[in-house]
Amino acid sequence: MAGRAESAPAAGFVRPLGSSAVDILSGFHDISLAQLLLVAAVAFVASLLGGVTGYGTGALMPLVLVPLVGAAPIVPIIAISSLLSNTSRMSAFLRYVDWRRSFIVMVCAAPTCVLGAWGYAHLSGAGAALVIGSMLIASVPLRRLLKHRGVTFGDGGLALGAAGYGVIVGGTTGSGVLLLSLLLAAGVGSVGVIATDSAISIVIGLVKVAVFGVAGVIDARVIAFALLIGIVALPGAFLAKAFVERMPLHVHTALLDAVVLVGGCFLIYRAFSG
Repeated sequence: MAGRAESAPAAGFVRPLGSSAVDILSGFHDISLAQLLLVAAVAFVASLLGGVTGYGTGALMPLVLVPLVGAAPIVPIIAISSLLSNTSRMSAFLRYVDWRRSFIVMVCAAPTCVLGAWGYAHLSGAGAALVIGSMLIASVPLRRLLKHRGVTFGDGGLALGAAGYGVIVGGTTGSGVLLLSLLLAAGVGSVGVIATDSAISIVIGLVKVAVFGVAGVIDARVIAFALLIGIVALPGAFLAKAFVERMPLHVHTALLDAVVLVGGCFLIYRAFSG
């Protein structure tokens, strides 16, 4: 599997889609049924956790995807699949969306997201692994620090934070935790954070997909895995809604933090080990 990642082009991505019709199933041509079932299972669990905590797919999916496809295609795969998963989540929690703050973040994060996504599209496979791993590891203490200090700010602070978030989310996966921290600090609470995060993430996801499409890093494999993850994740948000107020959130957050840290270390190790 490692050899497959190393044989990719210099930019770290497999050959982009051409103008002719592409058989999406060809993206699975060297993937076993057992591996596909593993990806589907993790996608479902991630979507369920995402419906409860507000993040999960971007943090968990790299752990199972990197050994199969390498690090470079991860962000495009997650960007496309998140359009489906976030649409499902927003539909489940639609009445809780804070549209005013959503608009602030969308306007300020979208332009900088373009920069982050374009930069990521030109990273090597090892560089992509290093960026993703570092982002995952840093996200855990940052979230805890913001929560511990009770950081709060108004619309101006949210706009400034959103601009920085745009750069990060454009070139990484698992950075949704930063958006949650921004929304909490801006006064969005409880289920509203999950709903508002989803609305924002749909727009940001569209921006990323557009940039990756122009950069030519979306191919049959990216689309195939993205659709698999996105479709499997659809029921997760509605199941999460049924018991979101009953589940001990701190337990799931702690478990996810542990997985994120381990996964981040694994990706950094992969980047340096080649």
